[in-house]
Amino acid sequence: MMMTAVGLMSGTSLDGVDVALIETDGKQVKALGPSGYRPYTDPERVLLRQALTEAAGLTQRDARPGILREAERVVTLAHAEAVATFTAQNRLTAEDIDIVGFHGQTVLHRPEQRLTVQIGDATALAKAIHIPVMHDFRAADVAAGGQGAPFVPVYHRALAQSLEREGPIVVVNIGGVSNITYIDGSDVLMACDTGPGNALLDDFMFRVMGQRFDREGRLAAQGVADEAWIGRALALPFFASPPPKSLDRNDFAALKLGDVSPADGAATLTAFTAAAIARIVPLLPKVPKSWIVAGGGASNLTMLRMLRERLTQATVEAAGVVGWSADAIEAQAFGFLAARGLKGLPLSYPATTGVPMPMTGGVIARP
Repeated sequence: MMMTAVGLMSGTSLDGVDVALIETDGKQVKALGPSGYRPYTDPERVLLRQALTEAAGLTQRDARPGILREAERVVTLAHAEAVATFTAQNRLTAEDIDIVGFHGQTVLHRPEQRLTVQIGDATALAKAIHIPVMHDFRAADVAAGGQGAPFVPVYHRALAQSLEREGPIVVVNIGGVSNITYIDGSDVLMACDTGPGNALLDDFMFRVMGQRFDREGRLAAQGVADEAWIGRALALPFFASPPPKSLDRNDFAALKLGDVSPADGAATLTAFTAAAIARIVPLLPKVPKSWIVAGGGASNLTMLRMLRERLTQATVEAAGVVGWSADAIEAQAFGFLAARGLKGLPLSYPATTGVPMPMTGGVIARP
C-alpha cells in the first residue's frame, strides 16, 4: 500500500530543518513531492553548538541536563514550524499525510558505547502537527551493536534502481560528515562514513571569515591544498579500517591546520574531504562506475572538481543532474524510512551499519 510520508532532517551542519514529501510503500519510490526548508536562526544555532558541547558528557541517552533541555524544546518547535509552513505552502492538511519521519538533532554519536542521542520531543511534535510521528530510528541498531549510521542507504538503493544504469553506483552524501552507499544491483548494498564532510570546512570558515560555509567553493578555488597535511591526516587509523564504520561530527576537530591563509586553509580542508572519499575505493568490492553527490557538498563546485580529479575511473555528478534533490534527499529518506518502519521492514543491514542482522527500527508517537 502506498502512503504519503513527510520526512524531516536536521543535520550535523546545524543549518536548519529540511522537509520533504514522498509517496512510497517503503520499498519503491512512487513519487517525490515538494520540499521545504526552515533555517535555524543565529541564536538557535548558538544554542545548538552549546548543546553539542554539553552532550559530550552524556552517559544516558534520555538525559537532558542543563542547556540540552532548552535545546530540545527549540529543536521540536523549529520542526513544528517547518511542518506548519510546508503544509500551508503546499495546501496540505494533516489528513493528507499518513506519517512523519522525525530524525531529530544528533548531539552525540558513540556507537562503541552503544550510545546515540538525537534531541527532539516526538510526542510534543505529533500533538503540535496532528500527524503520527515516527522517530528514534537509530536506537535499535546501536543497542544491537550496530554503528547506527549511515541510515539512508536503503533509500539510496530505491533511488538508484530507478536510474537503470550499470553498477556499481556510489551515492556520496556530503553533510557535516561524508558517507557513501555502494550499490551493485539489488543484492549488494554497503555503506559507511568516509571522513569529514563540510564540518571542518564550515567551522574554519566561521572562525576565520565569519561565514557559515564556503559558497560554491569560491574561497577554496583561490587557494592551494597542503597535500602533505592531507597525507598525515589520512594516516589516521579510521581511513584504513574497512566498512561499515561511522563517525561523530567532531571526531576530527583536533586536526589543526596551523598558520595558513584563508584560501589555502579552505582548499586544504575541501581537498581532505575529497581525498577521504577517494580513500574508500580500495576498500570496496569493485571500482565504482559512477558517483552521485548529494548533500551540501553537491553545490560546492571546488569539491566536485577535486572529487573528479581523485576519482578518474568514474563519472562524478551532482544529484540534481540525475533528477534527484541534493538538498532534500535526507529528508525524503526519513519519510521513506518511516514508511518502512511502519511495515516492520529492515532499516539497516550488516553491511551498512555492522549490525548483526537486518534491523527494523523507529518508534511511533501519536497525536
